[in-house]
Amino acid sequence: MPQDSGCLGDAHLCVAIVTESSSPDDRRGLPSPAQTPTCRNGAVDREHTLCAFQRPHRLFTWATCGDLRLINPQRTGPDLVRATRTFSRESRAHSWWAVGSTLAIIVVLLALTAIAPWWPVQLVGSVFCALMFVRMFVIYHDYIHGSILKGSPTARVIMHVFGTLALTPPRVWKYSHNFHHRHNMQIETSSVGSFPVYTVEMWRQSSFWSRVGYRLTRHPLAILLGYVTVFVYEMCIGSFLADPRKNWDAGLALLLHGVIITLLWIFAGPTVLLFTVFLPYTLAATFGVYLFYSQHNFEGVYIQPTEEWTHARASLKSSSFMKFGPIMNWFTANIGYHHIHHLNPMIPFYRLPEAMKHTPELQNPIVTTLRPSSVLKCLRLKLWDPDNHRMVSFKAAAEASGV
Repeated sequence: MPQDSGCLGDAHLCVAIVTESSSPDDRRGLPSPAQTPTCRNGAVDREHTLCAFQRPHRLFTWATCGDLRLINPQRTGPDLVRATRTFSRESRAHSWWAVGSTLAIIVVLLALTAIAPWWPVQLVGSVFCALMFVRMFVIYHDYIHGSILKGSPTARVIMHVFGTLALTPPRVWKYSHNFHHRHNMQIETSSVGSFPVYTVEMWRQSSFWSRVGYRLTRHPLAILLGYVTVFVYEMCIGSFLADPRKNWDAGLALLLHGVIITLLWIFAGPTVLLFTVFLPYTLAATFGVYLFYSQHNFEGVYIQPTEEWTHARASLKSSSFMKFGPIMNWFTANIGYHHIHHLNPMIPFYRLPEAMKHTPELQNPIVTTLRPSSVLKCLRLKLWDPDNHRMVSFKAAAEASGV
């Protein structure tokens, strides 16, 4: 095995897969197929069996299924983050194509919702417009992270205009979302940039009104009406009232949204307003808010005590992989690869699948889906039970502890 093969020391396990087609240099120092009886597994089926053989402090494997490749020892923490940095390199052409094509499709669909002569066509246009809003929002979200088009004056104008029109003003979004990344699923600060999480004990000790507020925040209707609850109220009204000078762009977003609604009502009528603004905004917000909620609120999530919290563990254990097909991955700009995004938010959205494919440690995430059973399970989980290390429903918490 060459010295630069990736083995990090005698205490580590190194795995190499060798085939008869591998070059002599690749095979140097490794047993030939004829030597495979020394394998721990005994006899080898050269077509299907992975055979392991031991050398001092190292484990090697031989198989006939592929060229030489090395699987590094399991990386965790900062080592794992560093291993993903190679995927942080952006393709400016790809980024600009994603922005330009997405915005062009949105413009066409908005025009369709405004001028189509039949309401079924307007309805279809609104639904697809909502999906394109979700895609553009994730692209905007990547820009705010600095993973795409960083330093581009043109991109800055485009993204700030989009963020304002999308009711996610850049200043507010950047602060709250970056805070969420730095404190992912920490109980004490979970309400900043995310949904609050109470432990069973916190719930038991809460006042009546605290419980009412918590129930309302995590109620399915709060997600269904995310256009109003999250974007209009929390992102804009709440942020502006909290600090008008600092969050002036939240006030601007509200003003522009009100002007657009008023002008469409006066000059185009309520039907165009419905299909051009209210329906696509509502559908996009509901879908987007649920994605955000569900990828940190699922069966199998692990919430670390604050004193034990680590970034990498929170990324892999407190963030899920939402499994989509290729079409929905495109519409959602790969936000389903949420565990990888949290581990390294500097990876552009279009390189997240590549990062997962080439990083073994990222290939066994907790998987969530949009199946009705998965959605219902997600919506029932409300409180963190630290004794049993799981999220539970209000009913289960009450039955277990008399809450």
